[in-house]
Parts: sequence; C-alpha cells; structure tokens
Amino acid sequence: MEHWMLNPLEFNQVKDLLKEQASTLLGKEKVEEITPSSTYIEVKERLQATQEGIDFLRLKGEMSLGGIRNVLPQVKRSTIGGILSETELLEVSSTISAGRRVKSTVRQVEIEVAELPLLRSLTEGIESLDHLEESLTVSIDEQGFVVDQASPALAKVRRAIAQYRQQVNQTLQQILRNSNYQKMMQEAIITQRYDRYVIPVKQEYRSAFGGLVHDQSASGATLFIEPEAVVQLNNRLREKELEEEREVERILSILTGQVAEVADGLMQNLSILAHVDFIFAKARYAYVAKAVCPVLTSNRTLRLKQARHPLIPADEVVPTSIELNDEQHALIITGPNTGGKTVTLKTIGLLALMTQCGFPIPAEEESLMPVFAGIYADIGDEQSIEQSLSTFSGHLTNIIRILKAVEGHSLVLLDELGAGTDPTEGAALAIAILEEIMGQGSTVIATTHYSELKLFAHSHPQALNASVEFDVETLSPTYRLLVGVPGKSKAFAISNRLGLPEWIIQAAKQQLSSDENRLEDMITLLATDRKQAEVDRQEATRLREETEKHYQEWMAKVEAWDEEKAKLKEKARQEARQIVNEATRESEDLLKQLRQWAKERPDQLKEHQLTEAKKRLEAAVPELELPQKQRRGKTHDQIDVGDEVLVLSLGQTGTIVSKQSDHVFQVQIGFLKTKVNRHDLEKKASKPQTKKKAKGLTSITRSKEHVRPELDLRGKLVEEAIGDIDKYVDDAILAGYKQVSLIHGKGTGALRAGIQDFLRSHRNIKSMRLGSQGEGGSGVTVIELS
Repeated sequence: MEHWMLNPLEFNQVKDLLKEQASTLLGKEKVEEITPSSTYIEVKERLQATQEGIDFLRLKGEMSLGGIRNVLPQVKRSTIGGILSETELLEVSSTISAGRRVKSTVRQVEIEVAELPLLRSLTEGIESLDHLEESLTVSIDEQGFVVDQASPALAKVRRAIAQYRQQVNQTLQQILRNSNYQKMMQEAIITQRYDRYVIPVKQEYRSAFGGLVHDQSASGATLFIEPEAVVQLNNRLREKELEEEREVERILSILTGQVAEVADGLMQNLSILAHVDFIFAKARYAYVAKAVCPVLTSNRTLRLKQARHPLIPADEVVPTSIELNDEQHALIITGPNTGGKTVTLKTIGLLALMTQCGFPIPAEEESLMPVFAGIYADIGDEQSIEQSLSTFSGHLTNIIRILKAVEGHSLVLLDELGAGTDPTEGAALAIAILEEIMGQGSTVIATTHYSELKLFAHSHPQALNASVEFDVETLSPTYRLLVGVPGKSKAFAISNRLGLPEWIIQAAKQQLSSDENRLEDMITLLATDRKQAEVDRQEATRLREETEKHYQEWMAKVEAWDEEKAKLKEKARQEARQIVNEATRESEDLLKQLRQWAKERPDQLKEHQLTEAKKRLEAAVPELELPQKQRRGKTHDQIDVGDEVLVLSLGQTGTIVSKQSDHVFQVQIGFLKTKVNRHDLEKKASKPQTKKKAKGLTSITRSKEHVRPELDLRGKLVEEAIGDIDKYVDDAILAGYKQVSLIHGKGTGALRAGIQDFLRSHRNIKSMRLGSQGEGGSGVTVIELS
C-alpha cells in the first residue's frame, strides 16, 4: 500500500501509540515495519495473535520481556572473526535467558485454561542454547567482568598480580612511615600515574628523594615519584597485568567463537522475541485504549459499535456507530463545518488500517470489519502551491490517482467531494465519481455540503444518508453521527438565533427552488421522526429496566417465601421427629415385651407382624429438607450418552448412561444411577487424557495457587531439607510444574551438596542445574521435573 494513502489518516501516529507499549527496541522496530495486509487469512492470523496476547495478559497479568537486547550486530561480528567485549557477551547471555523465560512462561498456561495455539507455536521455536548461556554465566559476572574461574591461567596470573601489588604497597607504606622521608611528602598517600604506583613528593626534595618522576601537579609544587625500591616490583606487576589482558582476550575469543557457532539459533530467537514483544504491545494497547479485536467478515459488511478515534483523548472523543453491508455500501455525510464529518472519515479509515495490521480497535465487542483490497483517502486541503493547483484541482488530482488504483473491494474516503468549483458542476461530477466507485464494488464514504448528493443518497438503493448533529440552541456541534438522516442546513436557524431580521430570512427562503424546499421539508420530517423514535426508544429502555427491576424484586420475594416455608416445614418435621422418637422408644419397650410374650405363645403372634408394625411406625416420620438455590444448566449445550456432566442440585459429577426423553436423562454418579431433569445438568468441558484412570480411583489435581514455583531451604539441616524437598516435589508435580527452584543459599556449600546428592537419585527429577544470572546463581538449584 502506497505511503500517501496512510498520511492523510495519520496512521503513523497510531503506530507511535503502539511503540509506547513495546518493551524492547526489537518490538518497536516490528511496530514500525508493519504494513496493512489485504489477505483475509493473514489479517485473521494477525488478529488471532493479538487476541491470544490479550487473553494471556488477562490470565497471567503480564509477560516479562526484560533482558532482551538487540544483539544482532554482535552476532554478525562474531561470525566474521571479531572479538566481543564482556558487556556484549553479557547482553547475549541476558537475551538467551530472557528467551528461555518467555518460553517457560507460555508453557505454564495450561491448555485447558487457554489454548493459545499461535503463541505456543511461536515460543516453542525459541532455541534453549543452555550450553552457551552456562559458558557465558560461568565466565562473566553480572558487572561484566571476566571472573577468575574462567580459566586456570587467569586465576594464576591474578594471584600473582595481587601478590605484587601487596609487595608494592608494603614497600611504599614503609617509605611513608620512615621519619627521614615524612617531611619530603606532600601527602602521606599512595597513588597511580600511568599504571605505576607513586607517592607525592615536594618539588624541593626532588634530588634528595630519588626515583623516577612520572608526573607533577599543575602548580609544579608536587612531583609524583616512583621510588627506586619499587621500580622492579612495578615492572613485574605491569608484566603480569599485560599477561592478564592477553588471557582475558583469549577467553573472550573462545566465548565469541561459541556465539558464532549458534549464530543462526540466536538470530532466530531474536526474530521470535521481536514478534512476541509486538504481540504483547498490541495486547497492552488494547487494555489502555479499551480496544477489541473486531470480527472479520468475508463480504462488505462493516459494523462499528461505539467506535472512537484512537488519537482523540478518551474524555473528549464522541463514539460513532456505523453499519454498511453488501446492499448499502455508500455513505454520504452532510452537516455544518467543524461538526465532525472529517473525524468520522478518519475514524473509519484508521480503524480499517488498524484491523488489517492486526491492531485492536477502540470500539465495542461484536464490531465487524471486512478486509479491504485497498484503503484510499482524499482528506483535507492538500493543494500544491509549487504546482499552482487550486483546492479543487488538488482534490481532483488525488481522486484521479484513486480511480486508477482502486480495484475490487476497496474502501474509498472522500472529504468535501466536489468542493471548490461551481456548485452545479461540482455536484454533478461528485455523483458521477460516486457511481463509478460504487460500480466497481468498493465501499465509499464521502462528506459534502451539496443538496444534490443528499437526494442521490436518498434515491440510490446502495447509498445511505448520514449527518452530524448540530445544536441550534448553543450554536455548537454535538459531534454525533446520525445515520439515515441527511444534514439540514442550519443557516436560517443560526441567523435567526443571532438576530437577523425575520423579513430578511423569509426573503432568503423564497429564493430557494421548489426542489430545495421539498428537500428541506423531507429533512425536517426525517429529523422529527428520528427524534421521536429516539424518545420512544429511551422510554422503552426505561420501561424494560423498570420491568426487570420489578421482576428481580418479585423473584427475590418468591425465594424468600420458599425459604421461609421450608423453614416452617423443617421446624414441624423436627417437632414431629421428637414426638415419633418418644413413641419409638416406648414402642421398642412394648415390642420387647411382645416378643417375649410371642416366645411363650408362638401360635398367637407372628414375628413378621411385629416387623410390619415397626415399619409403619418409622414411615410416620416425615423426610423434609430445605430447598437449595439452584442455578440452571446451560440448555444450549448438546448432551449425549457418555458425556460428563455436573448435577447442579447435588454438586456432583456424573456420566450420562441413557436418555429417557428430551428433558430427562439417567446419570451415573459413582455406583448410583438416578434420573435428572435437563435444566439441572451442565455439560463439563472435555479434557485431553494422557493416561487411562484405573476403575474406582479418583485423580487429584492440586491448584498452583497453593504451590509456589520455588522452595526456600535456607537455614535448615540437610536431613530436614531432604524431607521438605520430597514432599514439595510431589506437590509441584500435582500442580503441573515442569521446572521449580530450590533456594539453599551459598554459605559453606554443605547444604547445596547434600541436596544435590539427594536429587541425583530421586525418581521424579529429570535434570538439575545451578541458577543462572538473574535466578540466584549458585545459591539456587533449578530442577526439571519428569
């Protein structure tokens, strides 16, 4: 899409808003590079990625992208023989670590909670590069210095340097404490000049003190002298320092070579992380701007609900609702100047561009947007002084370029169509241009002041009239768009309001043609009807809300009455139970006597008669329970035999074993089968099963909310820590963690050694490693669970 079509709509300013939400320079560059797509599948995929980012933020709160650096120049330099510095290598390590965290964070979102197919597929492409990260972490500390442990040779030379420095310092301290030299000292301190250790001596004692002069103060009163006693020590120290530099350079060369070996993987990770940052920049913008991902349509249906211009502050913007379709795909907007016509054009154009870039748009849910083959705009007075073009010529030049470029289903936005020339000719030309664009199947939205275009939109089956509202009482626009109503001229009303004599106004009205008068009458009638319809709609809304309120109050009273009735029944049942219990105790005593009597006279009384009498007595006890408030199941879900369902009244999960009728199902709950009404059932979402459950066993899944991703063992004995670890590993596996951290601190290393010995033989530990930079270093052991 050509650049000139984006500038009139101020699309680059919208990009700037997205850049503010990006966490890295890579993400900002990705925002800058994006261009609208005219391919339906690509636009759909872009919006899906944005929606997944929005869903992720809703579930996890935020995606940490800290530590990502644009190391592409360093990687390229490593492949051509350059040597990277400590800081550059540290940035490579930080980027690898950040990529690993991003990948792990996305994995922690369970598929049952959110599928996130695009985000998962994208982050799974991040290469771990653990071996390089470990080499860099072991060799370079967090401050960007090569550590002694980077090589045995470096550790040895640094020990020698420390010894020589100590000897130099001791020798110079002896000189400073010597009473013979103290009066010669400007200050009793040791300093450095040109990598040599020296002491400040007064200028007049130069010949008496001896040694090599390396520098002097600005006034010349102080000489910085290297005493002869430390010259040889300083020489050997300098030799060792040069040897250290060579060894550090050798280590950096080795590490740079390791970076070069995985250059392709690093560049792939950078590309993925840039895309991830871009996705989350769009998702954050959605929260900031209260924006949504529109639903894509495969035809010309465009429906914006409460759409807002993204560059106008939220407390100033007036929402606009517009709907066009295959039958009506032209909108003619009329109304006074400064009424918001141009803003409406830019809002529609910007939201179309944002959609086709995969950006969320500031509108309400259920907004629909098609995918346009092109988005063309002629907005504002863009006449060229250098080319001596008038306003009309400037607009017409742009329109000619648009007519040559437009094809298929495009969006064409024309501001003040036909303006700047004779009204009659301008209106005729504007109608011809509109018919040409509509004839090519494109959607066109135009603003105008011509009455002829109002009549055109009123009579053409594929066009709609719209207007921006104007308040005559306050002489100011309301910026509301009224679709279906052409704009009425406010010149006479405004003139009357400002005090122009009535006879002048009437004389002016007589100058209007009969067609113009009929048009004004039509507009007046439409405006009156629309205002009445708005009043009726508001009244209907008020009545509906009032009815809903009364209904809720009535339902609350019915529930309260049912509960009170149930309580009274329960009270009566308790009283009856008490009476029956007393009668039961008496009957038991009587039955004992009767049985004893029956044994003595078996021919007169049978045992089954006693049992039947006791059953009749027990049946006299009423079995009543308080009714529970039940929520109704989702009746739109299809339930079939074999589906897992929730019985709402019991709060139990069961399986459909048979269908008795359209509204009654037989459900098996454990070993019990029962008939349940459809509204008391709610279908449970199916979950992928990896292992077949043994019959009669119940699986237990522990919520992650109760299990932290790390266990703090600092201050504990090894035996105590092992017990805690054993239980924690089981909890972490049940919670679904793939990787957790054990915090044991550095200390003497005894606790770490004991823990790691235990972990090596643990059946559920797949691997373990020390924490990397940013994870706690050697004070943390990171374990991967099997």
